Amino acid sequence: MAAPLLIRGGTCVNEDRAFRADVFCENGTIAAVGENLSVPEGTETIDATGKYVLPGGIDTHTHMQLPFMGTQAADDFYAGTRAALAGGTTMILDFVLPNKGESLLSAYEKWRGWADPKVCCDYSFHVGVTWWSDEVGKEMEVLCRDKGVNSFKLFMAYKDVYMVNDKEMYHAFCKIKELKALAQVHAENGDVIAEKSKEMNDLGITGPEGHEMCRPEEVEGEATNRAIVLANQVNCPLYVVHVMSRCAADVICAARRRGCVVFGEPIAASLGVDGSHYWHKCWRHAAGYVMGPPLRPDTTTPGYLMDLLANGDLQLTGTDNCTFNGNQKALGKDDFRKIPNGVNGVEDRMSVVWEKGVHSGKMDACRFVSVTSTTAAKIFNMYPQKGVIRVGSDADLVVWDGEATRVISSKTHHHAVDFNIFEGLECHGVPLVTITRGKIAYNKGKLDVVRGWGRFIPRSVDAPFVYSRVRQRDTIPRYVKVDREPYTGPVIQLD
Repeated sequence: MAAPLLIRGGTCVNEDRAFRADVFCENGTIAAVGENLSVPEGTETIDATGKYVLPGGIDTHTHMQLPFMGTQAADDFYAGTRAALAGGTTMILDFVLPNKGESLLSAYEKWRGWADPKVCCDYSFHVGVTWWSDEVGKEMEVLCRDKGVNSFKLFMAYKDVYMVNDKEMYHAFCKIKELKALAQVHAENGDVIAEKSKEMNDLGITGPEGHEMCRPEEVEGEATNRAIVLANQVNCPLYVVHVMSRCAADVICAARRRGCVVFGEPIAASLGVDGSHYWHKCWRHAAGYVMGPPLRPDTTTPGYLMDLLANGDLQLTGTDNCTFNGNQKALGKDDFRKIPNGVNGVEDRMSVVWEKGVHSGKMDACRFVSVTSTTAAKIFNMYPQKGVIRVGSDADLVVWDGEATRVISSKTHHHAVDFNIFEGLECHGVPLVTITRGKIAYNKGKLDVVRGWGRFIPRSVDAPFVYSRVRQRDTIPRYVKVDREPYTGPVIQLD
């Protein structure tokens, strides 16, 4: 258990307001918030005068230690959560991804076995539904009832690996709605991608640029719309992971204006860089940016997505942190289809969003807290345990300097990877101190982390933030039968 800790003199920022206050942490939670607090003798004190005190960041989308495309992500649960804490993130939501035909429960226990001994900060799991049967539905019930899972991800891409078809997705949406959980989708048209990948190869386009050209943004937009339509047929709330394009973002915005319960997650990559790097003359450089869906070559896309995020049309941020070293990426040196998909982001997300959002004047500090922490806590039913500075909440906090700058580089980051997609980007907004459940894990450039300190955070279903409208809609008949007299007229005879 962490020793008592006082953060003194800072400006606390919650989603709804900023206010001057001290924060006293004891037994891993926030014990008092106010001015001139009386604290026990011997309490450790951090002077936050002139700085912000923020709820710790929640990264909604990571893939630590993921076995993928013949190799394994370089950031395991230790390296990945170290990097998270260095960047001001105090909780990650990772993914259990069963192989086709594999038990969801067995996969869940396997991933827990990987994570629990290594995590340095709190974490939780989404679970992938990569195939469908009645048994899968029964295992989803167990995951929700007994294992603290309330979100399930379906892939519309990665054909023959994770991808499900529309019928399977529809059945999964029905089950997710029945369980009052949340459906997530990786939205790309996997069938089109498979065909266009072959087309690129036939044309002799084998480099990283082929990755983007075989999955253009309209392919992401089409799948996003299709997922929303299918989910809406059963009144199932939907969360679209890693929104990478203007096209997909516009589809989400339009659906929300029609009243659909859908949430959009742009990520640090799509907000901070663009896909022009795929055409870089250095193969290794270009391959470092390969991810799915790809970054878009339209250089206006990051700013466009940030505008939507700042104004509430998109709701929150993750990273899709799934790192591979250059030598791992080189598995695809002769065929872009074999380049492991994934980039970094968990350490740099907070600074990138501050630079592109707050420092640019597009959002204020309260909105920053909303999109990096609070909304995630609400959507995934962890609020107010997470995502807010208030008495009784977990003492996950960041002392933040909004004016300080840092230059992002693979030479100084804490990832277990030799490349950083934000290389050379100067960011305003720097975490000075990161606190996880009352323990100082990062302090002015130095990490002090403990393997296994992080806890698995169970999440219950029926999140009010997600299901309040859904529940009301269920009380209103969607389909009404017409009462009429039976037809008694003539009917033709068929041979």
